Amino acid sequence: MINRKKIYHPLFRFCPFCGNSLHYKHNNNVLRPLCLQCGYAQYLNPTVGVAVVLVESGKILLGKRNRPPFPGKWCIPCGHVEWGEDVREAAAREFEEETGLKVRILDILDVHSNFHNPKYLTVGLWFLGKRIGGTLKAGDDLDEVAFFPIEKIDVELAFPTDVKVIERLRSNQKQKGV
Repeated sequence: MINRKKIYHPLFRFCPFCGNSLHYKHNNNVLRPLCLQCGYAQYLNPTVGVAVVLVESGKILLGKRNRPPFPGKWCIPCGHVEWGEDVREAAAREFEEETGLKVRILDILDVHSNFHNPKYLTVGLWFLGKRIGGTLKAGDDLDEVAFFPIEKIDVELAFPTDVKVIERLRSNQKQKGV
């Protein structure tokens, strides 16, 4: 977790409404940009990330990242929700862009706040998915896609929250006796 009292917004220098310089003041115990001219307070909120967990025959589909952050490391295929887009539609779209597979979005498996990159915070939603079509092929942010046994993933994962999600998946499967 990030110390909210020390949050700094280096992206914002000018008020988006009146154009005057923003000044940094504590507001609700958080350092944030305020416009002294019109009173506007700039909030920096996390974006929403979505991922689809596809498990087939005891194996989970992972992708090898080809760009920052963490190029060369593996992750559950994921992406961001676009403005005006439903989270489930975004999850299916991102999954298809990255893996070539079409999925039906099922239940939410897990939700986490992502603090691994303090400059770009996200809230992640991991959905379970079921394959309904397409051809497996890496695309977009991924160089490779492959299935790994859930109980023995022998590649380095990019995101700490993916580790938590996989642990949750393992725990759920043990409870169900799978």
